[in-house]
Formats: sequence, structure tokens, C-alpha cells
Amino acid sequence: MSYSAALEYLYAIAPPFHQVGAKAYKPGLETMRRLMAAIRNRASEIRNQRSEVGFPVIHVAGTNGKGSTSHLIASCLAAAGYKVGLYTSPHLMSFCERVRVIENKAPRLIPEEYVARFVEQHQALFAELQPSFFEITTAMAFCWLAEQQVDVAVIEVGLGGLLDATNIVSPALTVITNIALDHTDLLGHTLAEIATQKAGIMKLGVPCVIGETHRETEQVFINHARANNILGEGLETTDCRLWFADQCGFMRRQRLRQAPVCQLKGEYQDKNMQTAYVALQVLRNYCEISKKQSVISNAAIVEGFANVVSYTGLRGRWEILAEHPLTICDTGHNSHGVATYVQQLLHITHQTSNVTHLHIVFGMVADKDVDEVLRLLPEDATYYFTQPDSHRALPAEEMLAKWRSIHPDSRAQAISTIDDAIRAAQAKTLSGDVIFIGGSNYVVGQAIRLIESASLAD
Repeated sequence: MSYSAALEYLYAIAPPFHQVGAKAYKPGLETMRRLMAAIRNRASEIRNQRSEVGFPVIHVAGTNGKGSTSHLIASCLAAAGYKVGLYTSPHLMSFCERVRVIENKAPRLIPEEYVARFVEQHQALFAELQPSFFEITTAMAFCWLAEQQVDVAVIEVGLGGLLDATNIVSPALTVITNIALDHTDLLGHTLAEIATQKAGIMKLGVPCVIGETHRETEQVFINHARANNILGEGLETTDCRLWFADQCGFMRRQRLRQAPVCQLKGEYQDKNMQTAYVALQVLRNYCEISKKQSVISNAAIVEGFANVVSYTGLRGRWEILAEHPLTICDTGHNSHGVATYVQQLLHITHQTSNVTHLHIVFGMVADKDVDEVLRLLPEDATYYFTQPDSHRALPAEEMLAKWRSIHPDSRAQAISTIDDAIRAAQAKTLSGDVIFIGGSNYVVGQAIRLIESASLAD
């Protein structure tokens, strides 16, 4: 079986969430446990290990920022000398981006040949158990990372936490970045309900770091910590194993003299850096993963933050794709995520003297909070609304109509293909103009392909 045939097979038997949305979501852990049990019987790399997957795990959940936080943690561990596994989703350009090993401070993606071989070997098992696309992908990731004999792996939750396929692991540390309203049809309609799903990754006696404190969710995490014997006698006791990262300043309680420089340039990354920093301190001081823990020094953390893109290969987070015209993309795709970069957009257009005008190429899927996102976007820009190549896509004309109902006199047009929308923006830019591309992982992934291919052609 070829790599392309393997992906076609997977998309046919188990269409992924990024293509069909909620129909792809199969909550519950029973199928995943049965799938891994069957594979464990065949995989010597993990059959005799104490953990379910054969390596220590840092488990990361959250509405936004979990991908960036996972990469930050992985980069710092790589800087400290670990061989690090990393499993995240979705991908931007290649399926293989979902699973990678960081060794000698360089990323290596799961090989296409392994993907093809794994799918071919387990077709009968997939037919019997009928797992979801994400369950198959997760099992594949666990098996390949075990074969690579990683020292530790950072595993990002796919959706929610409690019933997510990744939640079969017994982690050394859990991290929950933040809580916002997203996937409300699946996770709940209030912040507290969503927090309850995310808190489902908290395990008995396992330390947990909460990235952002919120009045509606803080008590949810405290209650789960008490139920899982994480708190000891309370938050203020010395045996506390629950940390709220935004209450632990870089300089106030830790020994870094100043916040480190980060290769990720989005201003919102400050919160993810804070979460990652506290998680690494907790990992060093309170978790047992290997004899290397003492080398997770502040120097390694500073190095990891400064080289996170180089060490891990992370893309699409306030990434500059071109200098002339200045072209920036970001994968934030819900109201909470979009709000984190809108202020930075306003800053570069209103407070930077050499910026003349902002052009925004924007497309979303229909099951996101489109109306709320559109209210957040700056009015004083020229818009090129487009649509991802997905069954979930909101048609460009519909998005344009929604925008004009809010801003009837604004400069905006609908262009059905992402490539044409980007080219239209490029054709209209003048000296000093800026192009921003976002709204969906699909849009950003296609933008990277288009602009990089044009650069190579030049």
C-alpha cells in the first residue's frame, strides 16, 4: 500500500473531524483501549512496558494554545538533551506533521512509509473495531514513538479531554492551557461544563498545571484535584500538586531575571510561555520521568523558547510568510483565538508609522462562532473572504453577507478559492501594506503552500 492509498483508505473508512466535523467524533475510550490492546499484542516495543504506550507522557489539553504550549515544552526538553516525541493535531500541509520526534534539536516527522505500513497491517482490525480517524491516528502515533524509544512524549488532546482517545495514557504531568467556548455542541454550553471535560485528563496523584485562571472554571479544577488526590489538604499546603500558572510570575516566584525571548512572535504567546515554564518547573521538581530531570535547567528553557520553531518545526502561529509585502498568518480560528491576535493586528496598523493599509484574507468553517469572530475583526481593512476546501466550510459569499450586515460600507469581496484570494490581496497592496491570512487551519496551510511555492519559483 502506498502512502497516498493509505490516507485515501483512512479518509474513506473514517472521515476525519477536519473534513466532516462532529460526525467524526466518537466519544469514549473503550474502542481506543481495545485497539491499543490488540496492537500491543503484536508490538514488542510496547508490550512489556509498564505504561500503556511505552514512554512517559506530558498530556496537554485546552481550548486554545495547547499546540503552541506542547511545542514549547517539547523544545525545552530537546534543549535539555531529551529525545522527545510530539503528537499534535490537526496538520497544516502534511498528515505526517501530526507525529514527530525531536532529536539533537531537530524535528523528524513520522515517515510516509510507516503510515502506509501501519494502515496496511491493521486493516482487518480497523474493520472489526471501526475506530475513528483520530483513534487510528493516535494508535499510530503511540506505536511509532515507542519504536523510536523516545525519552518522553508531549501528547496533545484532540477534543475535550475526558473522552478523548489520548486519555488512555497514565501521564507524568497534565497541563490545561485555558477554557473558552468552542465545540459547544459536543463539550457543553458553559465554561464550567467545558472545563469539566478538559479536567477529565487529571489523574490520581498526577501533578497538574492550569494555564489561565478564570472565575467560572477555577473551582472546577480545584474540585477535580481534590477528587484525584492532587491537592493534599488544600491549595496552600506544601504538598500541593495543582498549579495555576498565571499566578506564578516569571520573576516573582521563579529565578529567571526576565521573561525569555521566544521564536514565536505572537504577543499572545506570553501566556503559553508562562504555562510551559511552570509545567517544566513542575516536571523537574515533582515528576519522575527519567534520570535526566535535573538537566531541565533555566538555561535549557531559555534556549528552548528561543528556538522553538527551529527545534520542533511549528508553523502557522503569527508566522511571517513574506516580507514584500509583509504577509502574516495565524491559525487562531475561534473567537477566543482570534481575539488574541486582533490586538496585535491593530497595533501594527495603528501604531506603526510605516504601515499604510491592512489586507485580510479570511475563511472559516461553518461550525465555529463565525458571527462573534467577525465582530472582533478590525473594520478599517480590505477583506478577501474565501472558503476552505472542506465540507464544513462556510461559503465565501455567506461570510461576506454576514460581514456586510455588520459593516455595510467596508471594503470587502468574496473569492471562492484561497489561492485566488491571496493573489487578489497581493495585487492590491501598495508600499507599506500588510496582508494577514487566517480564520482556519485550512486557509493557513494553503497560504503556506502557495507562498512557499512562489518563492521557490522565483
